[in-house]
Amino acid sequence: MRPLTERRLKRSPFRDLAGMLRSFDYAISSALKDRLSVRPQDEPRLFPWRKAWIASASTAFLNGYVETAGQAPFVPNSDSSATTLLYSFLLEKAFYELNYELNNRPGWVDIPIRGILDLIEDASEMETPAGGGRQ
Repeated sequence: MRPLTERRLKRSPFRDLAGMLRSFDYAISSALKDRLSVRPQDEPRLFPWRKAWIASASTAFLNGYVETAGQAPFVPNSDSSATTLLYSFLLEKAFYELNYELNNRPGWVDIPIRGILDLIEDASEMETPAGGGRQ
């Protein structure tokens, strides 16, 4: 949805990282939405598992990312700064998704809305993986 000139701008790699993490939410949420052998009455019982899977996939991805990035210049100097930066990009991405879904797939707005609510709920607990950022 963004113009090509805007998409070509140099931006923080944490923006792409946030995009990847949000894609984990979309992967499992769209599978649940498609109800691949999931009965509607079972959906509420699956949401805690959805959240656990997203956390597990995100943690594994973040750990690999942090290990590879090491102390690259784009990695913030502290874990709290890295967490704040990542959280900001995650929220930005989720709101972008909400706008996209409202304009293109209104039946899917629940995915970014649930993602936004999860981010707000988890804000105080959000931590970067061990070794992330520089001290």
